[in-house]
Amino acid sequence: MSLTRFLSRIVACVGLAVSAAGPALAAPEDIALLHSYLGNWRGQGTLHGARSHRVDCHMTVKRGNADKINYSGRCAFAGANLSLNGTLAYIDALERYEAAMTTNAAFSGIAIGQKRGNGVVFNLHERERSEGKDLTITARIVLADGRITVEFNAIFDETGESLYAAVPFSR
Repeated sequence: MSLTRFLSRIVACVGLAVSAAGPALAAPEDIALLHSYLGNWRGQGTLHGARSHRVDCHMTVKRGNADKINYSGRCAFAGANLSLNGTLAYIDALERYEAAMTTNAAFSGIAIGQKRGNGVVFNLHERERSEGKDLTITARIVLADGRITVEFNAIFDETGESLYAAVPFSR
């Protein structure tokens, strides 16, 4: 698998946790928490592996329909660009936050978020098979204290090689 394609999958998984899903009827404090992240965000970090690559991201978080929050963004790394789009919502009937997304890298999915303190934490764990190689991708996205932090790790199961990045976002 090419580095660009591999990194696109990692960033797509990260975007999944920041973006979300279906009809929402939420308690006022859950809606207020989501709305506190409206605005324009920029993040920068380094992808660590056999070689290091700078990761630059920007995203816009806007009000959507009902109580949903829409997300769109782009990340640039290792000569590639990844576009992400999705929705973030609190699903009152299920008592949980959900994030859904699509990307220009043909990845889409849903992640579940849990309220922790004054924020929401999304944990994503994916197993992928690409070009005959298994890999495990984990991502942790924290929305807390008016900040967004994204951490992700990818491990090639056969070799144990890994890639790791932490990207703090600010307005």
